[in-house]
Amino acid sequence: MKKLFTLFLLSLSIYIIAQEPTGYYNSAVGKSDATLRTSLESIITNGSVVLTYTPGLWNAYATTDINPATGKIWDMYSNCSFTWSVDQNKGTTGPECTNYNREHSVPNSWWGGVQTVPQYSDIVHLVPTDSYVNAQRGNNPYGEVGTPSYTSGNGSKLGSSSIAEYSGVVFEPINEYKGDFARIYFYIATRYASDCGTWTQGQGSVIFGTPTLGLSTYAINLFLKWSRQDPVSSKEISRNNAIYVVQKNRNPFIDHPELAEYIWGNHKGESWSLASGINELKIQFSISPNPVQNELNIQCDEVNPAYIIYNLNGQVLLQNQLGPEHTIWLDQLQNGMYLLQLQSGDRKTIQKFVINK
Repeated sequence: MKKLFTLFLLSLSIYIIAQEPTGYYNSAVGKSDATLRTSLESIITNGSVVLTYTPGLWNAYATTDINPATGKIWDMYSNCSFTWSVDQNKGTTGPECTNYNREHSVPNSWWGGVQTVPQYSDIVHLVPTDSYVNAQRGNNPYGEVGTPSYTSGNGSKLGSSSIAEYSGVVFEPINEYKGDFARIYFYIATRYASDCGTWTQGQGSVIFGTPTLGLSTYAINLFLKWSRQDPVSSKEISRNNAIYVVQKNRNPFIDHPELAEYIWGNHKGESWSLASGINELKIQFSISPNPVQNELNIQCDEVNPAYIIYNLNGQVLLQNQLGPEHTIWLDQLQNGMYLLQLQSGDRKTIQKFVINK
């Protein structure tokens, strides 16, 4: 009974944070490999709406891509401070930090350079980025750089690939966002499962292909590596929830990151279920006291895991590394129920706790 209750608690906690509608992924349960991918394609296509490139994307960024800590545009290519709308590119591109524009993380030239809907304005892969850094990236695929020829203000790099499977020029985002872009590409290879195998114009052939469920072997290896090293963040969860409001669909690989493993990775050939992700949450920890007043004690064997405390709306309230004393001070939080997530590498677990002062 205790084990069943724990699984229920974890499932409820993940649901609260991700805010996916009840039953949203039910038709994908029991599927594997290609049938899982096409089932997800139907789920995230049915009922979705097409945003306009102008002004739809510009307007949507006001809710999908604002950093709550600064109130500024959340740019994954630079450390610039852009104000929504005021600093959007209106036709002029100067040095880095001049303005931001709409980056096709999957370049539209790969499918022919035309404004094909809905992928041309699909906000999941159209992220706001510094216009200058965007131009430096150009149409080059993502990858890992050996010696960079260009480095942006936040450390994103352009240069020759250091991965043996591809020797051309690639663009490498910083570690903090590698998982974000990996999950964007998993979404694209699923949302456009019927088409993306043909997106091989120019350097598109480096990433897409038909025999391997939409992605090349190079892309599968790269993006699985990035998604494992950089698990889903609160930024991605918030963005996914906001996109659901404006575009009426979700990125399944944020709601259930283990799906990538069932389509392209270690669980290929196995049937997926809604409990699959829960079963892979391997960090074991306990908390005391619960209810707590000000000092929450964590018992676990992990070395310096990261922790995040959410409210029941999925907002991040506290986050840091857990110190050697495994104690979190909660002086600034009010009475109520909260969610504590511990994360170490690609493993994470969530538990509920109550503050009662």
